[in-house]
Amino acid sequence: MAGLHINDDDDEVLHVAEVSEGQNRMYDLCLMGCFLIASVVQFQAMRNTLPNLWHLLGGIEILDMGKKRFLFWFFHRVDIEKVVKGAHWTFNNHLLEFIV
Repeated sequence: MAGLHINDDDDEVLHVAEVSEGQNRMYDLCLMGCFLIASVVQFQAMRNTLPNLWHLLGGIEILDMGKKRFLFWFFHRVDIEKVVKGAHWTFNNHLLEFIV
């Protein structure tokens, strides 16, 4: 930590956007997940297969976030709890790990 100084002459200001309560609640029903594989995940096939395995009541939106990471946005709390408490989920024999 030596050599670090706080100067009053620094003009640069970092502005942080405020997150509304509604936006915060939206992410309460989201999970970030990744597959533990070296190869590419076939997104369309995975997006069609996993909801069928999970038998969701309210539906889901799955977004490809890049680098083998996916955002799973559930439409009902019951569904996200079911998936989190469920078995170790796989797709094409590759483990899906949720990032919490």
